[in-house]
Amino acid sequence: MEAIFIFIAKSSGLLVLFYVAYYFLLRKETFFNSSRWFLLAGLITSVILPFLVYTKIVWIEPTPVVQAPTAVTAQATAAALDNSKTYLSPVVEKDAFEIDWNYVVLAIYALGFLALVIKFMIDFYSLNTVLKGKKVLQQADFKFVDINENIAPFSYFDYIVYNSSMYTPSELESIIEHEKVHSDQNHTIDVLISRVFCVLFWFNPFMWLYKKAILQNLEFIADSEASKKITDKKAYQYTLLKITAHESCVAITNHFYQSLIKKRIVMLNKNQSKKRNYWKYYAVIPALIGFVFLFQIEVIAQEKESKEPKAIAEKTDPIDLIKIQKNTTDQELKKITEDLKQKHNIDVVISDVKRNSENELTAIKVDVKRQNGKTQTIHIESNKPIKGCGIVVSTQNNGSKSIALITDDAPAPDKRNVSRNQITVNDESDDNDSDSDHSSLAPPTPPTPPTPPAFLIESMPQVPSMDVPMPPMPPGNPNSKTEMAKFKKEMAEYEKKIKSIEPSIAAYEKQINTVMAQKEAVYEKEMAKFEIAMDKFTAEMDKYTQDIQVKYGKDSKEYEINMKQYEIDMKQHEADMKKHEKEMKRYEKEMKKLEKESKKS
Repeated sequence: MEAIFIFIAKSSGLLVLFYVAYYFLLRKETFFNSSRWFLLAGLITSVILPFLVYTKIVWIEPTPVVQAPTAVTAQATAAALDNSKTYLSPVVEKDAFEIDWNYVVLAIYALGFLALVIKFMIDFYSLNTVLKGKKVLQQADFKFVDINENIAPFSYFDYIVYNSSMYTPSELESIIEHEKVHSDQNHTIDVLISRVFCVLFWFNPFMWLYKKAILQNLEFIADSEASKKITDKKAYQYTLLKITAHESCVAITNHFYQSLIKKRIVMLNKNQSKKRNYWKYYAVIPALIGFVFLFQIEVIAQEKESKEPKAIAEKTDPIDLIKIQKNTTDQELKKITEDLKQKHNIDVVISDVKRNSENELTAIKVDVKRQNGKTQTIHIESNKPIKGCGIVVSTQNNGSKSIALITDDAPAPDKRNVSRNQITVNDESDDNDSDSDHSSLAPPTPPTPPTPPAFLIESMPQVPSMDVPMPPMPPGNPNSKTEMAKFKKEMAEYEKKIKSIEPSIAAYEKQINTVMAQKEAVYEKEMAKFEIAMDKFTAEMDKYTQDIQVKYGKDSKEYEINMKQYEIDMKQHEADMKKHEKEMKRYEKEMKKLEKESKKS
């Protein structure tokens, strides 16, 4: 909606710009054909230029990224509901009816637009009625139609319509020469374009003046060209005066009758403008340039590339995860060993491979041999298809490699013998070489989000009991001195009583302000602590996600479950934040209500 209003405002402004330039600089010049194209260019520019926007990018320093809080758990919501008795009244007041003035303006525009469209259609119907069934005489590129109706002569594209019985042969010659110019130069197109713009911008008074300027200039062109072919210019001018007696004409045509006869006669007798005055057509260019610089340049701020991500990337070890699933074929297992040897110079031996009737892996043993002779081993054996296992190779900055063996199969001694080893080795550190065997490692525990603070409001101070007097009624007869004197006396007593209760009202307002200031201070401190706790929770959540990804793999079911839970927590957090906003709005309404009550008191 806003974009439509902005376009209309810009387009209307450009129309005003071109009309003002024509009116003050070009209206009295005899460059009629140039003025025609100038006015048409103004219409086209007013529609196209608002869409031409130049985008300018401004580079700014990157701002530090603050991670948004992730989620608020259902337990926190339940805890908040348990304490709902201390909250503000949960009654939601209905919003007062508000008028959307955008739609009101749009409705008014639509009504005007529809009315003018209907008028446009009626004019076309009237034109068709005039031409329907008439005899057409074709001569060269023109179609002459001689009618019986008392209508001013007009042209419509290649049609030239007139009533020959109303004019002498010399007058008819002048009329036809005039209309031939309109028809030959396709002036009907200018008329229709200006009419369409009046329909679109009917609310802009300058558009109607613009249309009038276009039609007037077209008549100047036709008069100028026709007078060159007519020897007796005075007779032509008398013909103009005679035609003004006609009050009937067709709206969407180039009709010979015009109300600006005086101006047309003045222009016929005016000397030709000097060519040096052509500079006036270019005077509008600086204004257009100013318009572009003011309204058509969109500035977009973009942050410069931060150096911090590069630094983090340099410190982050590249990780290569090789997964073995139940459907992994023998050829793929062979390729895994070859790739590890080629990429990382790691010797891997895969043995004890067993499959079921569906060619799914039920048992596998993976041995990773190190240069110092030590071996890391993972062995899975079951009567069911394996869930999966893998090898994680992490390359450090100094070129050394850390190796970890992982498995998705949980230990179940009663059904199968599962040995789950995760051993990390640094090949280039002899002093710190050690093997760690962590059997049956439990999955990482997700962090618990903090509970948001609640804005609690204790019992407010009681409104003091005050005997508020009623104001006296004004006298029925203001001219009565007795009644007016009595009314003034009652007003003085009323003001005296009001002043007597003002200290109680002021004291009550002070109590409310003190209580609310204390509560707001405590709440702000609790919110600051909550934001810090949420930042810590976000960091822990990121670490937990990375642990899940490294431990199980990004394609694993555990990682997918973790991500779904993360999305659920985010939605819950958004719901809690909306609830918090509603509480704050209720609090503001409650405060306004208390203020009104105190003022009434």
